[in-house]
Amino acid sequence: MSESLTLPVLPLDDAVVLPGMVVPLDLSDSEVRAAIEAARASGGNKPRVLLVPRIDGRYGAIGVRAVVEQVGRLPGGEPAAVVRGVDRVRVGTGTTGPGAALWVEADTIDPVPVGDRAHELAKEYKALATTILQKRGAWQVVDQVNQIDDPSVLADSSGYTPWLSTAQKVELLEQPDPAERLAKLIEWSREHLAELDVAETIRKDVQEGMEKQQREFLLRQQLNAIRKELKELNGDSAESEEEDYRARVEAADLPDKVREAALKEVDKLERTSDQSPETGWIRTWLDTVLDMPWNVRTEDNYDLANARAVLDADHTGLADVKDRIIEHLAVRKRRQEKGLGVVGGRRSGAVLALAGPPGVGKTSLGESVARAMGRKFVRVALGGVRDEAEIRGHRRTYVGALPGRIVRAIREAGSMNPVVLLDEVDKVGADYRGDPTAALLEVLDPAQNHTFRDHYLEVELDLSDVLFLATANVLEAIPGPLLDRMEVVTLDGYTEDEKVAIARDHLVPRQLELAGLAAEEVTVEEPALRKLAAEYTREAGVRSLERSVARILRKIAAKDELPVTVREEDLVGYLGRPRFVPESSLPENKQRTSVPGVATGLAVTGAGGDVLYVEASLADPETGETGLTLTGQLGDVMKESARIALSYLRSHGAELELPVTALKDRSVHIHFPAGAVPKDGPSAGVTLTTALASLLSGRLVRSDVAMTGEISLTGRVLPIGGVKQKLLAAHRAGITTVLIPARNEPDLDDVPEEVRKELTIHTVSDVREVLDIALSPAEVAAPTVAA
Repeated sequence: MSESLTLPVLPLDDAVVLPGMVVPLDLSDSEVRAAIEAARASGGNKPRVLLVPRIDGRYGAIGVRAVVEQVGRLPGGEPAAVVRGVDRVRVGTGTTGPGAALWVEADTIDPVPVGDRAHELAKEYKALATTILQKRGAWQVVDQVNQIDDPSVLADSSGYTPWLSTAQKVELLEQPDPAERLAKLIEWSREHLAELDVAETIRKDVQEGMEKQQREFLLRQQLNAIRKELKELNGDSAESEEEDYRARVEAADLPDKVREAALKEVDKLERTSDQSPETGWIRTWLDTVLDMPWNVRTEDNYDLANARAVLDADHTGLADVKDRIIEHLAVRKRRQEKGLGVVGGRRSGAVLALAGPPGVGKTSLGESVARAMGRKFVRVALGGVRDEAEIRGHRRTYVGALPGRIVRAIREAGSMNPVVLLDEVDKVGADYRGDPTAALLEVLDPAQNHTFRDHYLEVELDLSDVLFLATANVLEAIPGPLLDRMEVVTLDGYTEDEKVAIARDHLVPRQLELAGLAAEEVTVEEPALRKLAAEYTREAGVRSLERSVARILRKIAAKDELPVTVREEDLVGYLGRPRFVPESSLPENKQRTSVPGVATGLAVTGAGGDVLYVEASLADPETGETGLTLTGQLGDVMKESARIALSYLRSHGAELELPVTALKDRSVHIHFPAGAVPKDGPSAGVTLTTALASLLSGRLVRSDVAMTGEISLTGRVLPIGGVKQKLLAAHRAGITTVLIPARNEPDLDDVPEEVRKELTIHTVSDVREVLDIALSPAEVAAPTVAA
């Protein structure tokens, strides 16, 4: 039965006392002192107080009736009282009583009978408590716990445990059932025991690590001492700080995987004798790794207007390339503004292939791009490279092994995001040592090159932020898979006006400086530059033009008569007679087409566009020769074009009004002049057909007409490539009328407007259209040679 009580309240701030606990209380606190004094004043040999936990200023609903066992002083002289908890009581309403303490009415809580479940739980808790006490080193408490048989007393004894929180102890106080209290204690004890196990494991690992480090330190000190003695014995100086690779690796800013690999090599180096050849290999490898700019990146200049100004100042024309670089910068700027980082392993590197004839500025453009972007620039010359290891590096087991050219370029640049110019990528060869272009496949693939692995380094190298610029003269020489990884930008050459502007703004100032002349000492007039471009240096680029300017300035410097103005009429004195004049003004040009069987075609070579003549003749019937003869160092495709042209004329002779019966018993000879130059491709098909048609009909081919296009057996004119380069060549040669396939008409948008204005361009889809335009009218034709 519960019992009603009136007791003074002794509040416990952030503390809990359970029944059976004996605790000392400091009487220096006014509330504690008032409660003890009120209890003693109420009479009786055993004054009683109500211990109530006060959490965050709020009193608990359940308290403990406690007996004041003793009042006295602590060894330090402070007043104190010792109280012992008796049983749980439910706190009621406030009331009055003697003294300054707070009095309340309370009711005792009847104890819950102890059953079998409580005894079973008591055994389990006792085992857990014993294990925890042993782990904590409280061996003297273990026996006391084992001597407790009453499950309720055992559960309440947990109030002494320091690993239980105040909230958990309040839960135990408010739970009258011993079995429930023990269940909670078992759960909490298991959690605490798991924490102790983890802490012990960590402590052991730390201790073992410290012991290992201490052993390793002592062994290294001994090893260093032995090495020092050996060096002194051999007359060598002690190891310098520069050779302390471990300190250098630990101080370097390396990626985690690279640092791990480097430290393994340092461990191997320290275990290896100085007389071993492996020592030199390891040191060279470590030097290479430490020299790499693993985490160094230059900040890109995102001022698009400034980048455009830099590109325009360095190069005239090349609008496509400049637009692509500005687009690349604009994308990077937008990504940075939106906080976009690496996506799918990629950063924002790019791979551009600059394709075009020599001298158009492909190589020098790379340095301008780097300057416009604010990046480092490095050039990798690939012309003539035939060893795959030149790209990927050599294995370290080889004598004289080195990293590949890509790694060396990154090290030379000093940053992980430079502009790398892969010069002359179309000149890369292959032999028994491997195919370097195959090794370039990973380097130039934005989806793979963030984990590029050089054979020498054998650690991953991130190339995804590198801007690769590859240069080539002929795209056909680049393997298809490699070309597929690059964005091709074609540089087809310059118009005459662009060459004059380039010479005026770039070539002349540069050559003046190289010749030691000032700008006010030599003036080269624009008409002289125009004549140089048109009649002295007919080319797609400006390399020969610059050499001509350099030659003029050297002659001026040698005469030492300054100032000098170079006029158009002075060029003969400096350079001799012109090497080229417009073809339309040459008597030879009209003479070459003044007989039937000669037609003017257009071709693309490694040096850009060019004019190509086709000559056809028939053998005398008395010789008895038949068949087709081809000369001029022709490729298989061009030979096939000649056979197609001949077959078309044989099958359509009647409708074309051509005496093709003469072809039956007479040999046809087709020749391409400049026989030392290899020629191939299908674009001479219409020119071959026109030359044969002229030969058979006796009608001359117009001297002002040039043509290009592939033909089919049905007479269709099929599209070809290199339209811009071919039209520029026709313009340089003084041709006024050009025939191109109708399906190439969209390519005319790439041709400069000033060139299109000076050319009459016909788009044709059938050979009949070609013959109607290219052949002179029958009434003014020369006597036929087909009869």
